[in-house]
Amino acid sequence: MAIATINPVNGETLRTFDELTEEEVEQRLTLAAETFRTFRITEFAERARLLDRAADLLDEDQDDIARTMTTEMGKPIAAARAEAAKCAKAMRWYARNAESLLADEFPAEEEVADSGAARARVHYRPLGVVLAVMPWNFPLWQVVRFAAPALMAGNVGLLKHASNVPQTALYLGDLFRRAGFPTGAFQTLLVSSGAVERILRDPRVAAATLTGSEPAGRAVAAIAGDEVKKTVLELGGSDPFVVMPSADVERAARIAVTARVQNNGQSCIAAKRFIVHTDVHDEFTRIFTARMAELAVGDPMSESTDVGPLATEQGRDDVEGLVDDAVRRGARPLCGGSRPEAHPEGWFYAPTVLTGITPDMRIHHEEAFGPVATVYRVRDLDEAVDLANDTPFGLSSNVWTRDEAEQRRFVRDIEAGGVFFNGMTASHPALPFGGVKRSGYGRELSGHGIREFCNTTTVWHAAEPADKPA
Repeated sequence: MAIATINPVNGETLRTFDELTEEEVEQRLTLAAETFRTFRITEFAERARLLDRAADLLDEDQDDIARTMTTEMGKPIAAARAEAAKCAKAMRWYARNAESLLADEFPAEEEVADSGAARARVHYRPLGVVLAVMPWNFPLWQVVRFAAPALMAGNVGLLKHASNVPQTALYLGDLFRRAGFPTGAFQTLLVSSGAVERILRDPRVAAATLTGSEPAGRAVAAIAGDEVKKTVLELGGSDPFVVMPSADVERAARIAVTARVQNNGQSCIAAKRFIVHTDVHDEFTRIFTARMAELAVGDPMSESTDVGPLATEQGRDDVEGLVDDAVRRGARPLCGGSRPEAHPEGWFYAPTVLTGITPDMRIHHEEAFGPVATVYRVRDLDEAVDLANDTPFGLSSNVWTRDEAEQRRFVRDIEAGGVFFNGMTASHPALPFGGVKRSGYGRELSGHGIREFCNTTTVWHAAEPADKPA
């Protein structure tokens, strides 16, 4: 894929960028390694000052960078501004909390006495240069939720962003530079995916993090495994949205719409499979479908738009293929199911609700990365849990029930990195984020996330011999 800004509203190529040469990549690798030597020993207070400054600049730039994101990948402008604000919030959260999250831990003396230690502690040290391979769907947030903790831990970052958001990628590198970080602390690399292997195999790169597709995750994990380097992967998701009889059905249906079409439906943690108990199935489906059909599809720069275009033509075609396959095999669209006639140009797809899904349909097991919801009817809790887990993914889950016994059962049995009750899944700086199964491994955000790229070091001091001469 060319490194270019292509407007998804009409397919127009607005700007193209040259890929860095091998010599230019080498210069950036050298600078990153040199910067790490000194940046790793800066005080937490200094790193926090720099990150707070980056947050202030991001707030000042909010309108401009929001328009850039919307131009490059089509998210509604209001959502783009909210994304920028969320990034600033996360930066300040890590600036405020990183030192305590990485404070030395001291086991009780009696617990380590038989090791021969007078005292011992656990100390966290940064790993070094971390390569971040990031996607286009949240072009600021995906990067910041890695960069903020990594920089506060004393690591330095190299960003290989998606090829269709180059202006956002360059903005991020410039943002940290303007905030006062050393030039080599965070660098954007405008390179194709074909350059990732060489960079990751470079001995100056200590670790990698990737958010993206399952094939991309497999490739990076295989290279890192061969090089024995740490990785964190956040891959796809096909999150269940379970509605049980005790739920507030009207509210569940209303929130379900946002949970499905946030970011034009292009979110790994968007609810995608709506698993509804038979007692409330008809009511939920009626309200949900009506609200999906009412969504305003159009120009993402308009404040009144609910759903903009998909980010790429291939993405739109992939969603269309999943829906067409399901309909051919007997699924029934309650709304949508096609490209909207009002928008013949660009990469739009109508908000869609499908019923009658069966296991032989691709959409039953594959992630629909667009505004397409599948609704299932289940008879009881056991069937709901089984269906929720009938996916190769396990990123997060949404469960609507007021029954505490049911809540305990879902926490115990749903195979996912999160269980959100009576609300929709969302990421937050203070809460760990990540999945299981083919949704990846490792965690971002919270204390768990900042420690992923740290060397957890045991520090041990020998006890003085009991028979030491006076």
